[in-house]
Amino acid sequence: MAVTEVSQVVRSEWTKVRSVASTVWTLSLAFVVTVGVGMLIAVVSKNTFDDMDRKDQLSFDPTLISFAGMSLGQLAMIVFGVLVVSNEYSTGMIRTSLAAVPQRATFYLSKLAVAAGLTLAVGIVTSFVTFFVGQAMLGSLRTDIGEPGVLRAVIGGGLYMTLIALFSIGVATMLRSPMLSLGILMPFFFLVSNILGNVSATKKVGQYLPDQAGSKIMQVVTPVDNDTPYGPWGGFTIMAVWVVAALLGGYLLLKRRDA
Repeated sequence: MAVTEVSQVVRSEWTKVRSVASTVWTLSLAFVVTVGVGMLIAVVSKNTFDDMDRKDQLSFDPTLISFAGMSLGQLAMIVFGVLVVSNEYSTGMIRTSLAAVPQRATFYLSKLAVAAGLTLAVGIVTSFVTFFVGQAMLGSLRTDIGEPGVLRAVIGGGLYMTLIALFSIGVATMLRSPMLSLGILMPFFFLVSNILGNVSATKKVGQYLPDQAGSKIMQVVTPVDNDTPYGPWGGFTIMAVWVVAALLGGYLLLKRRDA
C-alpha cells in the first residue's frame, strides 16, 4: 500500500476517534481524575506525614504521591481503548471499515497509531500537570523536577497511561464485545491486580502483572525493605511485553476471522 493510502487510512481513523463524543470524554475524565485525586492525596499526605511511623517516612516518595490518582485515571484510559475498537463492532461499521481497507495490518496499525499518539499526548500533559499540582500541595515535602529520577518518573507516567490504553485495545480486538472487554479489564485492574499484588501469598505473582510492574516507572524513592526483583525500567519492560502480547493477539484474531 502506498504512503498516501496509508495516510488516508490514518486520517480516517483519526476522524472516527474525534467524531465519537464518548472517546473524547473518557480522555478528559482521565485527566481530571488523575490530577484531582493526586491533589487530594498529596494534601492528606502532607497533613499526616508527622503521624507516620519511621519506616513510612523513610519510604515517602513525593513524586509517586502525585500519581496516586493514576489507579483511577487508568480506568478511563481502559474505557478509551475499548471504545476505540468496540464502537465499530457494536455498530456493525467494522464490516464497512474492512471492506474499505482490506489490508488488515494497515487497518490495525493505523488505529493503533492514532490511539497511541492521542493517549501519549494526553498522558504526558496529565502526568506533568498532576506532578506540579501534587508538589504544590505537598509544600515542604515536595521534590523538584530536576532531582534524580523525577523527570523519568513524570515522563514514565505518560507512557504508562499510553500502554494501558494500548493493552485495552489489544484485549478489545480479541473479544470484540465492549461489555465483555470492560467486564474483564475493569475488575482485573481495579480489584484482582491490587489483591494479588498486596497479599503476601500471591505478591510474587502479582508483581509481574502489567499495571503492578509498569507503575514502578513512576517510583523515585525505593521503599524500605523493598524486595521487588526489578527496577523502574525493568517493570516498564515487563508491562511493554504484556502490551505487545495483547496487541499481537488482537492482530492475529483480526486477521484470521470474519468481521
